[in-house]
Amino acid sequence: MSCSNDQPDMNRREFLGKSVVAATAAVVAPGVMLTVANAASDEGASSAVRWGLLIDTNKCADGCSACVDACNKENGIDLMQRPTGQSDEMWNAQRPQWVRKVKLRDKQTGEISNLPMMCQHCEHPPCVDVCPTGASFKRADGIVMVDRHTCIGCRYCMMACPYKARSFIHQDVAEQLTGTPRGKGCVESCNLCAGRIDAGHSTTACQDACNKDGHQAILFGDLKNPDSAIAKALKAESSHQIRADLELNTGVRYTNI
Repeated sequence: MSCSNDQPDMNRREFLGKSVVAATAAVVAPGVMLTVANAASDEGASSAVRWGLLIDTNKCADGCSACVDACNKENGIDLMQRPTGQSDEMWNAQRPQWVRKVKLRDKQTGEISNLPMMCQHCEHPPCVDVCPTGASFKRADGIVMVDRHTCIGCRYCMMACPYKARSFIHQDVAEQLTGTPRGKGCVESCNLCAGRIDAGHSTTACQDACNKDGHQAILFGDLKNPDSAIAKALKAESSHQIRADLELNTGVRYTNI
């Protein structure tokens, strides 16, 4: 693992992306997409903002899965059922995971850090570079997403991602949420709760769950706003990128690793 205490580069050119229409969450049948637009989404994503996360690994509790469980519920991942007869090994290898808990061990000291790993929302995302259809894209506000309607399931983005942050849907999706349309043969990953943010909320599901459990390890906010809590925290303490050597300028940073 390579780390850097460089803060996010706020002056680099922002790529124009696509905006997401916020929708009311409801369970629908496969192939049926019901979109209920929210007035707050009319303005679309703005390059004046760059959303990101700051995660304190000292506060990330060993064995806690609150952020993972909250993400699964927020995006309907928990609605997926294991195919009949599929082994535990195959199910664990193929089931979608937008957030997963990992352990990092310092080779010199032996110290172990727990942290949630998700899409790092790079300023220069490799997944976008290799996508042949434009299904992988970065919004103007820095959120990296996948458009399932143009995704052809080639999985080039999965191979290009150095964080193993993307999942491929191998089976039919019997139930899904309208705010997070999902389908067999598509790739998906953490989108920083874009639907919530577009609807005017200021927190992600993982942050809310972590706070509710009393850990307060996850902080979400606008990296470009010097008055935001996350920008102040980044200025006050040393933070690190995972694989900083790749110079992707990630929107997700970690402290105490």
